[in-house]
Amino acid sequence: MRTADPADSPEELTELDDLPKRFSVLKERLGSVVLGQQAVIEHLIIATLCHGHVLLIGVPGLAKTMLIRSLAASLDLTFSRIQFTPDLMPGDILGSEILQTDPATGERALRFVPGPIFANVVLADELNRTPPKTQSALLEAMQERQVTVGGATRPLRAPFLVMATQNPIEQEGAYALPEAQLDRFLFTLAMEYPSEADERRIAAEADAIAERQRELSPIMTGADLLRLRGLIARMPVSQPTVARAVRLVRATRPTDPACPPNLRPLIEWGAGPRAAQALLLAARCLASLTGDPTPTARHIDRLAPAVLRGRIVLSHAGLAQGVSPDEIVRQLFDAIKTG
Repeated sequence: MRTADPADSPEELTELDDLPKRFSVLKERLGSVVLGQQAVIEHLIIATLCHGHVLLIGVPGLAKTMLIRSLAASLDLTFSRIQFTPDLMPGDILGSEILQTDPATGERALRFVPGPIFANVVLADELNRTPPKTQSALLEAMQERQVTVGGATRPLRAPFLVMATQNPIEQEGAYALPEAQLDRFLFTLAMEYPSEADERRIAAEADAIAERQRELSPIMTGADLLRLRGLIARMPVSQPTVARAVRLVRATRPTDPACPPNLRPLIEWGAGPRAAQALLLAARCLASLTGDPTPTARHIDRLAPAVLRGRIVLSHAGLAQGVSPDEIVRQLFDAIKTG
């Protein structure tokens, strides 16, 4: 149970106390549609409650689109999918102004036609397939929750979430995502193949899985998410937990004394201050979902790989040795435990 705050109303306390049960139901529903991806489902729910964007990295065929579409349906959120290609232009995402003639008066005027970015959940499929000019069209939307077209700034529908995917196999014709954009994602998630048992179920229950997806009904609304986001952000955090988050983030920077000496040659750039903010917000959310009164080091450690994975830039030496950001994070944990 969460410790009461004097500013909390009885309704707010009840809503947070009910959150673990609602989380369990949502996780079970999504797990019945996308089998064998429980960790990814959990992180997606946390990111959604935090209003954080997510980058999903995985080979084709792992049901990334089905998972995100099912999440939007379960939360009564509007959904749009953008297939990123080398010829996609910013206007194809944001929308554009078209010249129209009034049939009654004959007057001509510009009218804005919104693009697919104007949805609650936007699936940016294979984001690394499009050139930087079009990738950058998402930056303002992801950070400011608004877009600027034709000199006019237009707010996006709240809540607004970008769920992007990236194909790790095909690199020909792909464009690396800039660090500034990677830092906008709350989580970078690695989606792996399902186990053999889960894959047997996927193969045998294809029609039943499709039917379960069609029958998904909302168990929460966008208004609920907006309200819960505010309550989660107000959860108290102890100084030791803050120190744990900051220490992990600083340990990814090769010029910081907290970085283990053996890792410094492998890292070009580490995570910035936004990573610690993301880690603490996600830890608050996880504590709310598990019914804990406040986040602890246990919550921080559970979420750190997803937060740090996309924010570590490997050096030439690290790339040459084939070291992955996940391996860097694992070695950071080992160094902190023994340090």
